[in-house]
Amino acid sequence: MRTAVYAGSFDPPTNGHLWMIERGLELFDRLIVAIGNNPSKSYTFSVEERLRLLKASVPACERLGIAHFDNRYLVDYAKEQDATFILRGIRGPDDYEYERVMRHINADLAPTITTTFLMPPRDIAEVSSSMVKSLIGPTGWQDTVRRYVPAPVFEALGGQLAD
Repeated sequence: MRTAVYAGSFDPPTNGHLWMIERGLELFDRLIVAIGNNPSKSYTFSVEERLRLLKASVPACERLGIAHFDNRYLVDYAKEQDATFILRGIRGPDDYEYERVMRHINADLAPTITTTFLMPPRDIAEVSSSMVKSLIGPTGWQDTVRRYVPAPVFEALGGQLAD
């Protein structure tokens, strides 16, 4: 069984993340979407909220798992899950350079795990969680942000502003 881990902060999940999940399910027998926590980052949503948003944004599928991991290298988490692949997205040159370095480090730590890269289509290539959050605020932000995130995330973003 070909199992892959697709990890990220997913703060919040975007349509780009959903595209990666859909493609991952086409490529692998089992896909684990794993929320990693970076202690140097501050998050808009808690881990529990991000788990809930991911589960609400993707159709239920027995081949898809949604989980989180803390204080471990991604390759160690992947080994614990019996995954032999790590799925990563590359949106542009900055992502490429970072992911290229991480692929080599991961291969040093776990040579049996293969990193697989996907490039999203042009219409969502620039979509990131940070970009989405930066669009919130100005008059009319709702019409702009709505096209980049799934409906449950859009609702949650509106609720965040009301707090």
